[in-house]
Amino acid sequence: MSTDGHIGDTGDTGGGEGVRLAKRVAEAVPCSRAEAERYIAGGWVSVDGAVVEEPATRVRPHQQVALLPGATAIEPAPVTIALHKPAGVDLAGALALITPETMDKTGREVRFLRRYLAKLEPMLALEVDASGLVVFTQDWRVARRLTQDADRLEQEYVVEVAGAIADDGLQRLNAPLRIGTRTTQPLKASWQSEARLRLAGKDMRPGQVQAMCAAVGLTPTALRRLRIGRVALGALAPGRWRLLHEAERF
Repeated sequence: MSTDGHIGDTGDTGGGEGVRLAKRVAEAVPCSRAEAERYIAGGWVSVDGAVVEEPATRVRPHQQVALLPGATAIEPAPVTIALHKPAGVDLAGALALITPETMDKTGREVRFLRRYLAKLEPMLALEVDASGLVVFTQDWRVARRLTQDADRLEQEYVVEVAGAIADDGLQRLNAPLRIGTRTTQPLKASWQSEARLRLAGKDMRPGQVQAMCAAVGLTPTALRRLRIGRVALGALAPGRWRLLHEAERF
């Protein structure tokens, strides 16, 4: 490999179909085949100027293969994604929004890898008609946290409402409230404006905010989830997504 990262011809023509990219990288760097595959899977290898992430890709001797600056043979860690789901978008539509073009990189040097889309598990469902924070993860530790500890994680919403609240409505929202066969945990409810309520509480479930508002005489017209535990939607625009930092914890 030259100092500019170009991986030259190894002398193996590989026949008409070429050779596996991982083999070409391993012989030219040189490194082990496993390390070569990690370089490739990490998005550090380009073929004729385009990043290729599949180690089994066949390359011909005349094709230009290079390691990108900063390349490391470290297995990329599983990712967790925070997405600002627009209202009216279902789960399949939310997943379809996770593309290179919609990735938010504000203040960070991050690259999109196709492996970010593999085996993403949706966590803590959000109603189709609601907007706001939804989470997808590849990390079993995050999945376990958001599954086993879901009833202990505080979620925060803002809800636009119409109608007149009952005289004791705010007090009832801040206390355990019977909804169907279930009694909710106490919430922190407060007015943000004449037509907007902020609600924060634990063990929040789909449909709960709407049912609670209806129980005190209000008609919800829009609902947005702002936060799950310590992870907030922040300034993320509708339809955009970001990778959670390694230090972020729910």
